[in-house]
Parts: sequence; structure tokens; C-alpha cells
Amino acid sequence: MKHPVDMHVGKRIRHRRWMVGMTQQQLADKVGIKFQQIQKYETGMNRVSASRLWDIADAVEVPISFFFEGLSEGAMAQEELAGDILADKEALALVRSYYAIPEPQRRRLFDLAKVLSEVA
Repeated sequence: MKHPVDMHVGKRIRHRRWMVGMTQQQLADKVGIKFQQIQKYETGMNRVSASRLWDIADAVEVPISFFFEGLSEGAMAQEELAGDILADKEALALVRSYYAIPEPQRRRLFDLAKVLSEVA
């Protein structure tokens, strides 16, 4: 059975990899492993060792703490109930595009989205 912490860390690896536009193969090459192992980490099927997580963090240019952000007992339960919206490639592409927009325009787009969601 997959442990919720392993699943959370795996999702954070996948999200960051997607945000920087890196494939599983590219990440695996940087870390020195096969892409299938990256797949197993991202699904939480295999646990990531501390040294491997260090290498992954270096490859995707984030601190180790990034992989544990948002992790708490309440967050794990909520995450299990809500599902993983960013597992959807379209949603993740939208997030990546959103953060590519300059800050002033991004803020205006965010405000517009809030207004439109309240109307719906």
C-alpha cells in the first residue's frame, strides 16, 4: 500500500518537473537513473531516499523542503478526497502558462477568474 507521504512527495516531484518543462527521461538523466524509476517515485509506488531526493531537488532547482510543502495530516486527508487536479495535463499546462504571464497581467487574470467563478 502506498504511504500518503510518498504519494505527496511524488506528486510534488511531478508538478515541479512539469513546471520546469522537463520530461521524466530528462530528469532521470540528470539524476543518473532510469525514467521508469522517476515514474515509480511520482506515483508513490517507490519511496525516494534522502540522497535521491537531494539529487532531484538539485536537478529541478528547488530546496528539499519544496517536496514537503502542504503536508500535514489534514492536508493528506483532503488531498485524498479532492483527488489530484494537477495530474490532468491540461490543468498543469494552464498553471504553467499562468505563471509565464508577467505579474501585473497575471494579477488581473486572477481577479477576472475569481469574478467569473462567483458568477457560475
